[in-house]
Amino acid sequence: MNWELAIGVLSVVLLAYFMFGVSGFGSSLIAVPLLSGFLPLRSAVMLALVLDLISAVGLARKEAAHVRWDEIRPLLPFALFGIVVGAAMLSRVPSRPLFLVLGTLVTLVGIRYLLLHPGKSAISRRWSALAGVSGGTASALFGTGGPAYMSYLAHRLHHRAQLRATFSALLALDGGLRVIVFMVGGLFFSSLGPIQLLIALPAMMLGLYLGHRTHAVLSNRHIKLLTAMLLLASGLSLLWRAL
Repeated sequence: MNWELAIGVLSVVLLAYFMFGVSGFGSSLIAVPLLSGFLPLRSAVMLALVLDLISAVGLARKEAAHVRWDEIRPLLPFALFGIVVGAAMLSRVPSRPLFLVLGTLVTLVGIRYLLLHPGKSAISRRWSALAGVSGGTASALFGTGGPAYMSYLAHRLHHRAQLRATFSALLALDGGLRVIVFMVGGLFFSSLGPIQLLIALPAMMLGLYLGHRTHAVLSNRHIKLLTAMLLLASGLSLLWRAL
């Protein structure tokens, strides 16, 4: 890896996990689109997978007492099915249409995050099928299953600590399932470079530290606006590349 590539990867990871530290959301939605400007899409997805898995496991362990396992269990079978489907597509579909789909997804999430608010009424658990399949497929293809999972959980859990802890535990389990599926499919080690990971880990930890510090001084409105703007910029840059 040359210095230009190393600095690009380090900068993207630092920015993505700074935003995760600030908002608790969206690390892969920022990291994967921007990393794909420096790395092949598969490598960007695998790198974001490992980083998200490490950060999600750490957060879930700290907040284990608040995890609602009864809300996670219905999602897992559908998430696993979606991961298998997404992994099969990742190994067969050319990059350009994937960039177009990912760019559209990230742009729409940015618009939704900017304009809409979670509903206050609980939705039926039957929606776990759609949330699990769509979240699993998006996470395997792009490392961006978080919006589907969060949209479902935010309409089931209204206690802030439970929502944060349950979402982190679900991401950790989703990441573990993806690692297994990618290993079985032969995609994991062929797409993840150890030098990329060694560069990215310190950047991730520094980004999380700085993000947590910044979170304390920003209002919720500023956090929401900053996150939405970064998501929109990431999505639009991918759409530009796909056209």
